[in-house]
Amino acid sequence: MTLTTIDIRELRRSFAERFGDADGVRCFFAPGRVNLIGEHTDYNGGYVFPAALTFGTYALVKPRNDGVYRFRSLQFAAEADVAVSDVTYRKEDDWANYPKGVLAELLKLEDGAYAPKMNGADLLYFGDVPNGAGLSSSASIELATALALSSLAQIDVPMLELVKLSQRAENRFVGVNCGIMDQFAVGMGKRDHAVMLKCDTLDYQYVPFRIDGCKLVITNTNKRRGLADSKYNERRQQCEDGLKWLKEKLPGLGSLGELSLGQWEQLKSAIPDPLIRSRAEHVVTEDDRVLKARASLEQGDLVTFGKLMNASHESLRDLYEVTGFELDTLYEEASAVEGCVGTRMTGAGFGGCNVSIVRNEAVDEFQRAVAERYTAKTGLVPSFYVCEIGDGAKELEV
Repeated sequence: MTLTTIDIRELRRSFAERFGDADGVRCFFAPGRVNLIGEHTDYNGGYVFPAALTFGTYALVKPRNDGVYRFRSLQFAAEADVAVSDVTYRKEDDWANYPKGVLAELLKLEDGAYAPKMNGADLLYFGDVPNGAGLSSSASIELATALALSSLAQIDVPMLELVKLSQRAENRFVGVNCGIMDQFAVGMGKRDHAVMLKCDTLDYQYVPFRIDGCKLVITNTNKRRGLADSKYNERRQQCEDGLKWLKEKLPGLGSLGELSLGQWEQLKSAIPDPLIRSRAEHVVTEDDRVLKARASLEQGDLVTFGKLMNASHESLRDLYEVTGFELDTLYEEASAVEGCVGTRMTGAGFGGCNVSIVRNEAVDEFQRAVAERYTAKTGLVPSFYVCEIGDGAKELEV
């Protein structure tokens, strides 16, 4: 399956059906993202290596003047109407809590200085990011909303600030203790480039993603993964526990992401709990893999890059324990296909997606063989996306 460009005219017609007319409507887009390597390092202040995709979330927006924001989706039945004076989390609003959280954060900007400009809007969302697949559909919704509502209110907010604002919305409003990676990749992505990001300092570098002769293939397990309900927050707490023990030996240590491999070898015995130690070991070794992956990509060495992808999955499976039967089955079957350069789970885990680099001539056989064997073992039918790397959040011409 290759994803195609969405017909904005169809979205305008859908907007008119729900809100009366589409005169003056504007369209904003924020992509999904795939993390090539560097998993569960972002909230530990480490390195990640994500890229924005060419599919994502479209938000059609039209201003109102009564202070009410109406959120609708072409995918989800839940609807939410929210007055600026009463933006609160409600479980029954389901997906709409993500854009509501962004609205709440926009209203707080500069101690509420911009709130008088927030006069209401009608918003219609359509996304072709597989929901719950670990390709960051939530961050995609957040950035599309943040850019749309700030633009509509004529508030000039730099993209990096919208990224931080969207992360706060997910942390504080929705209650998912995510790091900055997803929102950063969605907001700051660049076509045909991956983003090398240090998550504690937000220092970043665009690295050309040259995989001549190969395709980037994402495989969805089609096992639904609800991030807020997963063990994501538990893993984060385990890393924080490990950091506390390490600080007893190295008081100035701010995060696991500050540790080199050499330092880890010297300090790891300070963590008495073997489970906590294994969590921290994944983070430190994964950081090292990201640095080596960047170097291999810059040198055009896809073989080494692929081996690092494989090692990343095995660490996430054995040390961090966030893969599970479906993702491990995909990894095993993808690795077995001749022409698969490298493969790994991507995202938070517990279901979701696998990302692979596959030689052009092997893409068809890769999809056929992986689907056949995966279904035989799991009873699930996977979905495949042959992807391209795209730009970050932006307004589209209507």
